[in-house]
Amino acid sequence: MKIFKFKRLKIVEQIAIVFFFAVLIPMSVSGFIINNVNQQSMRSQLRESAVLITNMVSDEIDFFSETITGNLEQIAFSLKFFKNPVQRAKYIDEVKNSMANCENLAIVSPKEAEEIHEKNKLENKATITVNLDNNEILIATYSLVELQDELFNSLQDDKRQIYVLTNDGKLVASHNFKDEDFQKTLSLLPKNMKENKPVIFGDVKNQPLVYVKKDNPKITIIVNTTEAVTDKAINKNRLKIILSTVAATLVILFVTALYTFYLYINIRQLFKGIIALSKGNYERQIRLLVTAFTPHEIVFLAFEFNRMASEIHKSYEQLQKNNVELKQLNEFRSNLIDTVSHELRTPLTSIQGYTSRLMRNDIIIDEETKQKSLRIIKEQSERLKRLIEDLLTIPDIEGMRLRTNIETVYMPEVFETAKILVKNKDNKQIQINISEDFPNVSGDKTRLEQVFVNLIENAVKYAKPDSVITVDTAIVENKAKFFVKNECDVIPPKQLKKLFEKFVRLDDNTTRTTRGTGLGLFIVKGLVEAMNGTIELHSDEEIGFCAEVTLNFAAEAVDAKSN
Repeated sequence: MKIFKFKRLKIVEQIAIVFFFAVLIPMSVSGFIINNVNQQSMRSQLRESAVLITNMVSDEIDFFSETITGNLEQIAFSLKFFKNPVQRAKYIDEVKNSMANCENLAIVSPKEAEEIHEKNKLENKATITVNLDNNEILIATYSLVELQDELFNSLQDDKRQIYVLTNDGKLVASHNFKDEDFQKTLSLLPKNMKENKPVIFGDVKNQPLVYVKKDNPKITIIVNTTEAVTDKAINKNRLKIILSTVAATLVILFVTALYTFYLYINIRQLFKGIIALSKGNYERQIRLLVTAFTPHEIVFLAFEFNRMASEIHKSYEQLQKNNVELKQLNEFRSNLIDTVSHELRTPLTSIQGYTSRLMRNDIIIDEETKQKSLRIIKEQSERLKRLIEDLLTIPDIEGMRLRTNIETVYMPEVFETAKILVKNKDNKQIQINISEDFPNVSGDKTRLEQVFVNLIENAVKYAKPDSVITVDTAIVENKAKFFVKNECDVIPPKQLKKLFEKFVRLDDNTTRTTRGTGLGLFIVKGLVEAMNGTIELHSDEEIGFCAEVTLNFAAEAVDAKSN
């Protein structure tokens, strides 16, 4: 008894068989199914398209009728103001000449109107009437040939047949008219037709027919998508499907053959390398034909492993970074209320104080003081609004995208306001050294007040007990410089550089008891740079701590210096 032994197939032969059963047969079946689905889809699309064209023609007729009727109603209204028949006739002639495509316009009796209407029906002309006072009728006559041009102007390239019929079956307008097809279409029309709604009729598989019967005007619109049009659309798509299927098959076949070729060569090299290794030839190296079709598992196993390890390391670092950012975000959210309180308490307190002062009845306030108080309340209200916008747009501060109103600023007034607004619970002495004739600078007054309120409050907060806070000014290289100083412990340079970052605060015996979120200097730096200025921090045993703000002079100040 013989035992059947099946021949083991080479990898090329196996791939060919798999390709046949897994690719060619499914693609053939899919192409057949897609072709049938395409036919059904095309028929559905053509039916929907026929309905849309029917609606479009119907809308065009409605628009034509409504437009003419509206014009006639307006003319009828105007005729009320003409009592003289001669004037009315003259007006009718003038209006008729201005109405496009109007063949005749007249005022007639109901009997004459009926006669004109019957005559126009015989001559394929449209009649539109409007009732007037005194049992008269305003009647207009339009050529249906001109109407036909308007109806089908946008459908010149459409191969479908379109008919417009009167209720008695008379053809008044058509597109791509063919008598044989027209008679066949009429024979398929149902006896009882629905009004004012597109209806698909007929039982021809590849011939979508649509009608809409209108009651005003009394006409019927028919759209005939002939079998020739339907078959052409279906065959066109069928050809596209066949060509796409063939092209896809050829591409897959080519790629599969190329992939098989390179795979077979490299597997042979691996086989030879293993045989050589089994025979003790440890020096032999496997030389692969590296192409786009060479599997990475064969050539770059070790490399891919290292790359995987590298990617894991990068992912771990990114995870740590994300954790830090998440922690900062959580910290930001937890400190947001404190930040808002820190930045907004001063203007709110100022507004409250001046408002309470103005509302007191036990003291007399002169007009100048009253106006000054109202001005400060207004300024602080505006500042409050802008502070809220800034605090809620911290990314804009980082990106130097803050909105600033650059103007000429009188700095003594800024420091006067800032000194009033500074929160000084310990009543530390604040000494501002600025002359009244100090040149004006270029900046945003409200922003500058915010800057120096923050700097002075910061100096007050971290100054030693019984020390003096000083603000000095200088003019260096055509720049205005302002120095806010206090006496405090020397801050190390590394810490000093970080003070402009968000949520960074000093942590020593001097500052642990002070409150804050670490946003003050961050906001100040953003505001100063938004006004084209700079800010630097200094700290040593001689000066203690100093914030140096540099601003540009206003244009008139620069001109005065040059003169």
